[in-house]
Amino acid sequence: MKQSLCNNQSADSRTWQMLFGAWLVATVSTLGALFLGEVMGYTPCVLCWYQRIAMFPLVPVLAVGLLSFDPRAVRYALPLAVAGLGFAVFHLMLVAGWIPESIKPCQQGVPCSDVQVVWLGFVTIPLLSVAAFSTIVGLLLAIHFKSSR
Repeated sequence: MKQSLCNNQSADSRTWQMLFGAWLVATVSTLGALFLGEVMGYTPCVLCWYQRIAMFPLVPVLAVGLLSFDPRAVRYALPLAVAGLGFAVFHLMLVAGWIPESIKPCQQGVPCSDVQVVWLGFVTIPLLSVAAFSTIVGLLLAIHFKSSR
């Protein structure tokens, strides 16, 4: 009985840590997007706005799941993260030139195919977005499959 209780607490601890990791990635991504837009003055394109719409709510949704330690927060966070990942992958493919010019969703304002920032010669904002959403989706799926057992 004691061994089972110890294993259950250890599993809960790992689940909380994964949920915290997803929240931390969402928080850093949100703060980074706000910094680039508000402090550095980069105007987001339409696809960047869609990604922000998916990322920004993840911070409070995952925080509520952390504070009450409710792994079911994955139900609410995962659809947002998957949608954001879809927009981010599409944006990355557009910037890379894998998607034809005629499919561009950005007709007004900043062109979605423009690369405003490049770090280390290859790290762009769409690449960072794909990395962030992929990490969040991976952690949320790990929590989902761990708690469904």
